[in-house]
Amino acid sequence: QVQLVESGGGLVQAGGSLRLSCAASGRTFSSYAMGWFRQAPGKEREFVGAISWSGGNTYYADSVKGRFTISRDNAKNTVYLRMNSLKPEDTAVYYCATSLGIITTQTMGVPLAYDYWGQGTQVTVSS
Repeated sequence: QVQLVESGGGLVQAGGSLRLSCAASGRTFSSYAMGWFRQAPGKEREFVGAISWSGGNTYYADSVKGRFTISRDNAKNTVYLRMNSLKPEDTAVYYCATSLGIITTQTMGVPLAYDYWGQGTQVTVSS
């Protein structure tokens, strides 16, 4: 059984920064890509970004490119989402996710491509 636990959310003023963490257990973490998604009230779950198993490749949604950075520490079974220059529209519950299969550049933005999800962590950006 795979478990993902996010942490690091909170309330921050616009322009501020946060770093989210996603701790994984129950599988060989270093072998699989990881994704970050977010969901605001009344909206569909939205792709934020993804990172390859090695950390050598990262991908971002246009809405966060240049402001967010995904990294991973396979020795700690943890993936991170560093968020800078936060905007009120970044307010959402943020989730990390992973898959039993291979995540490709075509599928990484599709929530159904992921099999395991964390419980989410709330990020609120005040104006």
